[in-house]
Amino acid sequence: MDITLSSCFIAVDDHDKALAFYRDALGLEVRNDVGFEGMRWVTVGAPSQPDVNIVLEPPLADPNASPADRQVMAELMAKGLLRGVIFATDDCDATFERVSAARGEVLQEPMDQPYGVRDCAFRDPSGNMLRFTQPLKK
Repeated sequence: MDITLSSCFIAVDDHDKALAFYRDALGLEVRNDVGFEGMRWVTVGAPSQPDVNIVLEPPLADPNASPADRQVMAELMAKGLLRGVIFATDDCDATFERVSAARGEVLQEPMDQPYGVRDCAFRDPSGNMLRFTQPLKK
């Protein structure tokens, strides 16, 4: 039996801002853009990983959610407490420069970690934390 990752989901509060970040700043390709019942899902992914999708979804993708639940999700998102993603890169410093130049919110500049990677971190326009890791050379 072989199990592989197909899709992961990141909650965003503004799909157009998210697209500008994930497509333009990170260089991911747009694979799908779907609206349903007043909500929107945009699927992006790295050209080098055609079988792995990142779905940019509404913070609470449930048309029957209560106003109170929607408020709680909005508050969690505003605090940056929802999801995070770790991307692999072959050049952490170049990735940092690219995302910084695109005005990504810097959380951590590139640094070597004791667990064997060089990484940096940003917040996307919705407040989600994104880390970019590069294995340290031995």
